[in-house]
Amino acid sequence: MVAAACPWALLRFGRRAFGVIALAPLAGAVWIAAQGPRVLDGDPLEEVHPWVGSIGMDLAFQLGPLQWVMALVVLGIGAVVLAYCGWYFHADSVGVPRFAGVLVAFMAAMLGLVLVDDLLLLYVFWEATTVFSFLLVGHDPTRRSSRQSALTALIVTTLGGLAMLVGAIVLGQEAGTHRISQILADPPSGAAVTVAVHLLLVGAISKSALVPFHFWLPGAMAAPTPVSAYLHAASMVKAGVYLVALLAPAFAATPGWRPVLLVLGLTTMLLGGVRALRQHDLKLLLAYGTVSQLGFLVLVVGVGSRSALVAGIALLLAHALFKATLFLVVGVIDRCAGTRDLRRLTGLRQRMPVVAVAGTVAAASMAGLPPLLGYLAKESVFVALVDVAAEGDGTGLEGAAGWPLLAGTVLGSALTVAYSARFVWGAFGTREVDADRSPAAPASPVRPPRAGFVAGPVLLALGCVALGFAGGPLTRALGGVGGTLPVGAHEPELVLWHGVGLPLLATVVAILGGVLLVAARTPVERWQARLAHDLSLERAYRASIRLLDRAAVEVTAVVQRGSAAAYLGIILLVVVLLPGSTLLQGWRDITVRAWDLPAQVPVGVGVLVAAVMAVRSRRRLRAVLLAGATGYGTALLFVMQGAPDLALTQVLVETITVVIFALALRRLPEYFTDRPLSRQRYWRVVLSVGVAVVGAGFMLVAAGARTATPVSATMPQEALDYGGGENIVNVILVDVRAWDTLGEIAVLVVAATGVASLVFVRHRGAGIRRVHEIPYPAGVAKQATRPGRRAWLPAPRTMAPENRSIIFEVVTRLLFHTVIVFSIYLLIAGHNEPGGGFAAGMVTGLALVIRYLAGGRYELDEAAPVDAGRLIGAGLVVAAVSALLPIAVGGAVLQSAVVDVHVPLVGDLHLVSSVLFDVGVYLVVVGLALDLLRALGSHIDRQLVRERREAETEATTPEAQVSAP
Repeated sequence: MVAAACPWALLRFGRRAFGVIALAPLAGAVWIAAQGPRVLDGDPLEEVHPWVGSIGMDLAFQLGPLQWVMALVVLGIGAVVLAYCGWYFHADSVGVPRFAGVLVAFMAAMLGLVLVDDLLLLYVFWEATTVFSFLLVGHDPTRRSSRQSALTALIVTTLGGLAMLVGAIVLGQEAGTHRISQILADPPSGAAVTVAVHLLLVGAISKSALVPFHFWLPGAMAAPTPVSAYLHAASMVKAGVYLVALLAPAFAATPGWRPVLLVLGLTTMLLGGVRALRQHDLKLLLAYGTVSQLGFLVLVVGVGSRSALVAGIALLLAHALFKATLFLVVGVIDRCAGTRDLRRLTGLRQRMPVVAVAGTVAAASMAGLPPLLGYLAKESVFVALVDVAAEGDGTGLEGAAGWPLLAGTVLGSALTVAYSARFVWGAFGTREVDADRSPAAPASPVRPPRAGFVAGPVLLALGCVALGFAGGPLTRALGGVGGTLPVGAHEPELVLWHGVGLPLLATVVAILGGVLLVAARTPVERWQARLAHDLSLERAYRASIRLLDRAAVEVTAVVQRGSAAAYLGIILLVVVLLPGSTLLQGWRDITVRAWDLPAQVPVGVGVLVAAVMAVRSRRRLRAVLLAGATGYGTALLFVMQGAPDLALTQVLVETITVVIFALALRRLPEYFTDRPLSRQRYWRVVLSVGVAVVGAGFMLVAAGARTATPVSATMPQEALDYGGGENIVNVILVDVRAWDTLGEIAVLVVAATGVASLVFVRHRGAGIRRVHEIPYPAGVAKQATRPGRRAWLPAPRTMAPENRSIIFEVVTRLLFHTVIVFSIYLLIAGHNEPGGGFAAGMVTGLALVIRYLAGGRYELDEAAPVDAGRLIGAGLVVAAVSALLPIAVGGAVLQSAVVDVHVPLVGDLHLVSSVLFDVGVYLVVVGLALDLLRALGSHIDRQLVRERREAETEATTPEAQVSAP
């Protein structure tokens, strides 16, 4: 609700609304914090509501210790970032109202992600964050870099999310539930579980930008700075770390878990650190630093010991604070100095001392300097890694595996110290700007930031300091995380002083190594320049995207050639090769009965003969008539099988289809083609036979695979008891599966709209003319009728003599009213006898066809002087109203009511409310038939008359007479 109101609030109150909007996540953070005592004492909050029971998907949420920490990060830093946006954006910034709504919606999705207790629902929120991230990174669609970065992030994280979805489904099937808490309490095992867990890790690795998916995160820095501070430092990229930490207590011993996470985590940490030292854009420097820190986080929480997991969660909290602070500081510098290039910045420490202090504190926390939170967490990480290397700590990493891991982590930490110092030196150092090696100096002087603009980074920097002295409370708060993991040599403990030992030595070596890298930055830059190369995973990604685009162009050029025959052939070929190949396994179990009645044999032979003759016919009209013959033969088979309702519908549909085809063929050549038949016809014959065999095989296998008692056995009695009708087909259509029928008539409405848009230049009713409006042609006597009466079928006024049929006109006069009455009977009696709204509508449509064929387009307008579109719309409205009407009397949507009443002189009446639904179907079908008759009948008639008149006019011109022989 807050996200939906954000655009209105920003348009109404301007940037000041950000401060009010920030109160929503702030209130949520306060509420979450208030639940801390209960949650941290081992009593998690749970909320479960059934949702999609067929797949076991519930709206299940749980607030445990890990979720409590993540929720505070999501909401607390979210509130700070929202308040910061009010100062970051200008009054004329484009798209800010939409930006605010999307950012708040992202916060809601991220909060749902960390609180959800259902694997399938986790995927829903996971992809929601992906979509909202795409919109936020691509905030400025006019910039090519924004569009490309947003698309890259979307593709990479979506692919990882799809892998995670498969893993979630498999893991849920193996565990018998998708509830995360139940799976973690009793984790399954086996090969399928191992595969599922690794698929989940693919989603986590892609979301947290680890190698080989790391390249999307630096590119996403094209987003506004508040987006970088929240999504790509404090929130979204933590989703993968959160998922690993969530699964570690149950699945850390899964084969391949530690090799994947430790190798990729360490590689990402080192690669990100090296890349960060090469950046001149402060934002890109922080981006590659974020990549490095994410690798560090995944490495720590993936170790699988309790001490490492607690230290990793503390490091996650520290990273959220210091990295969000640093990004917000960069936003202040960018807005006040007009640049983020550290080669053009100098002396900002004097011009904005408060910002310099906040940025320096956050960078020191990132470097792991005491007594800040970053040091508190990193020192505990070193303690945990030393325990793992020395004792194994229940992980099996002692010795040859543990010490290289510790050494690599120390090296990565030294790189962290180096790029932290590079950030402080580049942003706030005072030095001479080298004009030969740097871009031009800023065109505008540095403006001092306003107090409100600085408040956000200062507040978060204070958090880095305050929590650095809160080791005891943090230990108690995070001690419940990973309770099922082995404790190892030391209990998890977050303190500033662990004594003299290897952890302290590792910290000293990391700090000194970072200082040496800074001191020798010129040789290091030369060394990095010599090692520079064009190979990178980002280049490989872009090359693969270009290859995919090229392949799509080539494939499209082959299969999308503008040929309907080619399209149909490709579709049918795929059906034969892919689904058809599955018939080879089930073919052995098929039993075929040749016939039930001997009379079916000649009818079937007739259908086959008509079908063969239809495909061999070169005349269009003959092919249509033969195709109609196959439909009538099918109707006869329905009758023999005891299905008169289906037979009636088949006959009606076939009849009106043949008529509509015949009307349309007037504007087409008599023959399909005048060219000689090519060799392609043999391939078409083979494909046609293959489709026939596959189609018949599908029906036979499906019918032969039935193991349960069919519902048709009890359907007659249930149709009468619950649907109030003896016609099972009609009861199914308007009661049992009325939702499907409502959707089908909606499709008919769409089809009719398509016909109208393709054929009619103006609205449907523009061409309706009554017979009395047409003047008598010369030589035709005016017919005398009584006032208020008119002549039936006044063909002399409406049709040319050569187009008239006196016998047909007489037959029409005799049959039209009878056919209409019969259609009404089918409509009313369809619930108990063959018929229904569809069949009745088709009969009325055939009556209109008879009227049109006998009297022409003017007689059609006399028979139905209404706009077909309005008739179709009225039918859809009637059907929808009849569906909703039961709600007014306390029933459910589309619920039928049966009423038996006695009417004097008439007798007992059996009334069913679903008849109203049938009336809606009837109106839609009649409107569609009228639309087709006017489109392919009346409209073509007008074209033919216009062409004849134009030809006659041309023939009477002097030029035509002179040229005549």
